[in-house]
Amino acid sequence: MVAMAAALAWAAAAGAAEPKVLRYALDASETGFDPMKVNDQYSRIINSHIFEAPYKYDYLARPFKIKPNTAEGMPEVSADFRSWTFHITPGIYFADDPVFKGKKRELVAADYVYTWKRAYDPANKSPVYSTFNEEGVIGVDELRQQAIKTGKPFDYDREVEGVRALDRYTVQFKLAKPRPRFLYTLADQSPFGAVAREVIERYGEQSAEHPVGTGPFRLSFWRRSSLMVLERNPAFREITYDAEPNADDAEGQALLARFKGRRLPMVDRVEVAVIEETQPRMLSFLNNEFDLLFKVPGDLIPVVAPGGILAPGLVRRGMAIQRIVSADITYYFFNMEHPMVGGYTPDKVALRRAFALAYDVDAEIRLVRRGQGVPAQTVVMPGTSGYDPQLKTEGSEYSPARARALLDMFGYVDRDGDGWRDMPDGSPLVLSLATLPDSIYRQFDELLKKNMDAINVRVEFKTAKFPEQLKAGRAGQLMMWSLGNTSSSPDFQESLQLLYGPASGGQNMSRFRLPAFDELYERLQVLSDGPERNAILRQAQALVTAYAPHKYNVHRITSDIAQPWLIGFRRPPFGRQFWQYVDIDDTKRDKR
Repeated sequence: MVAMAAALAWAAAAGAAEPKVLRYALDASETGFDPMKVNDQYSRIINSHIFEAPYKYDYLARPFKIKPNTAEGMPEVSADFRSWTFHITPGIYFADDPVFKGKKRELVAADYVYTWKRAYDPANKSPVYSTFNEEGVIGVDELRQQAIKTGKPFDYDREVEGVRALDRYTVQFKLAKPRPRFLYTLADQSPFGAVAREVIERYGEQSAEHPVGTGPFRLSFWRRSSLMVLERNPAFREITYDAEPNADDAEGQALLARFKGRRLPMVDRVEVAVIEETQPRMLSFLNNEFDLLFKVPGDLIPVVAPGGILAPGLVRRGMAIQRIVSADITYYFFNMEHPMVGGYTPDKVALRRAFALAYDVDAEIRLVRRGQGVPAQTVVMPGTSGYDPQLKTEGSEYSPARARALLDMFGYVDRDGDGWRDMPDGSPLVLSLATLPDSIYRQFDELLKKNMDAINVRVEFKTAKFPEQLKAGRAGQLMMWSLGNTSSSPDFQESLQLLYGPASGGQNMSRFRLPAFDELYERLQVLSDGPERNAILRQAQALVTAYAPHKYNVHRITSDIAQPWLIGFRRPPFGRQFWQYVDIDDTKRDKR
């Protein structure tokens, strides 16, 4: 009701027809809208439409193409990939906010310098600090270490060699080592979407509640974990629909022909609800309350798209389905610092590998996901460089017999006769798994318990909402948790960061720290794409398979269903932006 009243008021104030509104739902809660303080995909989807990085992914190009966004042309790159310079297009403005006191606030080079430095400010506790720091931007981490050592505020005003505003519109990065793929970082709208320093300083700890960017939309209403309403940003510059689909991409070519030259965004408002349970989310879509069923729940696939083909009843209603193997992965992580499941000694490795052998991924795909997934062999995701669909590893093997033998060999046996295995020292062996209160997670948990019962290992579940589990996981307070990760980059390095030692507590939720792996990871960062880099990747994958800090489950097959009046939707393979590229044709809307 609040959103509807706001929509009517907006239309009346504009003296125009009822605004075009895109409505859909997410299956888990957001955590906030400060790009440097969040790292969950749900918040990042919202942020990517509010904040802007210098570069972006072409909406229609497949597999991908990076183009200028706020930048004027592609970056100037040194031959050794250690110097990157780009120029901002003049005349780009932040959305209006009271902090600007009624004046237009232009995006300038200093904003990107400030945005980059924010990742290093200890006060922000940024989960993307490790991502930024591993790029080796000269001098910035020294500011962080000084702030930590002295206890004084981070010195944003101190100029460093590595990231500077050469003039009002020119930004230069200087890196300690070659970074051939630094462009991917410059194209990530969240976290590298520009913020204005005066906005962050004005709102302080409430910065996540007051996002102000230069993007096509601005937040107008937020009911936490329930509803986010965003409106077209009146200050957004004039940009028209343009893209570069492949010549053989019939759908992409048709969309380009239809929309080329249209001013963006084409919708006036976006309303994103949070509905965690699958049935209510599906019913809302079927009742025409949503224009898009974003990520069809696996347990509903047999009803709405048996065999991957849209059900006849939905076809008659004019709906359309899109299915892709996503550049993502689902996995269980073990907290490598936990006294029961962590550590690098043979007995701890055996426990984790026994868990992996006992878990039936094929049953998960068949029974819970209803066929919407392919088994994952390593952390590298489909669609990214280095992914080999033919690769098979021990990590995907299902063998309860081998699991039992491993546990017996290393002393995980039933010592008190109660039917459950104990630790080698005789203390109880109880695996504690964090989980979510959704019905789909209950199905995952039931399968896991059945698998663990089969090898006489007790498991207990600790249920909480996603934001709470995420906070606890980053703090190292969970023993185990099942997560999904979606790549925002076409390079495999982002996947490996889930295991990189310096990223512990951020991307590396397992807190895996292995010097041999970290050395390989750092070598991969500086090498250009090619056979040598792929060979080192295989060594890194072998180490992870051996130590088993993760149990890899599936790469998800993602299905999205659009109502007939939603025109132009294509799920981005890496970037998260699509709102500004879709249109609503209300003449096709089912009025029932």
